[in-house]
Amino acid sequence: MKASFLSVSPNEGIDEREGRKSIAAFPPLSILYLAAVLEEGGVEVSVLDQPALGLTVEETVRWVDKENPDVVGFSTLTSSGQTAGLISNKVKEKNPDVTTVFGNHHATFNAERILRKYPSVDTVVRGEGERTIVELVKCLENGGDLRKVRGINFRKEGKIVSTPDQPLIEDLDALPVPDREMLDAEYHCLIAGANIAPKKFTSIVTSRGCVYKCRFCSCKELAKSRWRSRSAENTLEELQFLASEGYKQIIFVDDAFTMNPKRVSEICKGIKKEKLDLEWICEGRVDICSYSMLREMVEAGCRVLYLGIENANQRILDYYNKKITPQQSENAVKTSKKAGVDVTVGSFIIGAPDETHEEIWNTIKFAQRLPIDLPQFNILGAHPGNDIWNELVAKGFLNPEEWWEKGVAACEVHPHAKVCRDEIMQIMHDAFFQHVYRPTFLAKQVVQTLKSAYRMNVFVNNLSRLSEIREGANSVA
Repeated sequence: MKASFLSVSPNEGIDEREGRKSIAAFPPLSILYLAAVLEEGGVEVSVLDQPALGLTVEETVRWVDKENPDVVGFSTLTSSGQTAGLISNKVKEKNPDVTTVFGNHHATFNAERILRKYPSVDTVVRGEGERTIVELVKCLENGGDLRKVRGINFRKEGKIVSTPDQPLIEDLDALPVPDREMLDAEYHCLIAGANIAPKKFTSIVTSRGCVYKCRFCSCKELAKSRWRSRSAENTLEELQFLASEGYKQIIFVDDAFTMNPKRVSEICKGIKKEKLDLEWICEGRVDICSYSMLREMVEAGCRVLYLGIENANQRILDYYNKKITPQQSENAVKTSKKAGVDVTVGSFIIGAPDETHEEIWNTIKFAQRLPIDLPQFNILGAHPGNDIWNELVAKGFLNPEEWWEKGVAACEVHPHAKVCRDEIMQIMHDAFFQHVYRPTFLAKQVVQTLKSAYRMNVFVNNLSRLSEIREGANSVA
């Protein structure tokens, strides 16, 4: 039995004759974990990251044909589901006997829709896939009854069958370490078009889920509003391994890395004790942002901190169910700078259905007042799995059959939206450049860069990409 896994490119590139390499992509840890658990069970496995290699659809299909697997697994997000569907069609044309499997976020919330639209898809895995993929492959290998595999949807006698959910994995320490050497690609991390991880870079996940219930996030549904973590000891073992493999920069892709400050402290103490030469990036909540924790993080190599500020208006924050205040955001940013974080990024979401021009500009002016190094402005999106989607569907404002494969800006479909999508996109674009081209802001950034070895290294490594950075900033804003 052989399984091949694909991370596929975004939908907007599926009609292009030339592939588009994305250096902003992180290693697809989700399929690396699936590959690892199958390898433990003696299954031959191969992995392809299409966007990181810039492969076209046809090149990707040829790779699958050459691998000649028994099972092909597709990691699907809302942004890539159509590409996955197209590739699965072409793979099935070449080899009708291969079993095609869709998984990850998009598949979890659209299992029946996928099976109805794409006859080339045989099975959909919902939720966490490690246990399910092992059960599924074993069942296929032995010719067993798919109804006994938990967490899947499939067709039987012309009908779609849905089996009970697979329980969440409680002991994350029991999972094998992903084999990043399976990937034939180079990875980096971009902010506003600038490569902020120019050294040997990878990602790591040390926890899953989140206890918070932000309405724009689907983590609540995906992880059942629960947070589970690897132990500090288990995390440090992987960090030591990555350092021994020559990795210099990493990003923690946890949904809630700072959820447990005690565990963060243990990880940081371990990094310092083992003298691991690692620079790292993580996200944090503004209400879990003590000086002592951030200072420990900085001393252990934290160089970039993303803070989910989201909005300057309490009314909008409450609509998002973010459970924070603007004052907490302001305190968190100041604490981050005081603790010595090299780059503090503030993430903002605007475009709530009834958000006014005044409220939008209040958020933009708030961002300018804060001592953040870069703002990231995002438009509020609705996609299967988040509460915003559920609300708009329930009110009859959104036709799920029209948007399930693409997602949509909330203001684009809400009949009472105060500001249209195109205007918000222009506002975000203008706001970003207003923010970064202020003379006082630029002067502070120059001073901070001269004082920071990390920032200076990033600056030097991006000198040749200044024109690309401007284009990247446009797309981020």
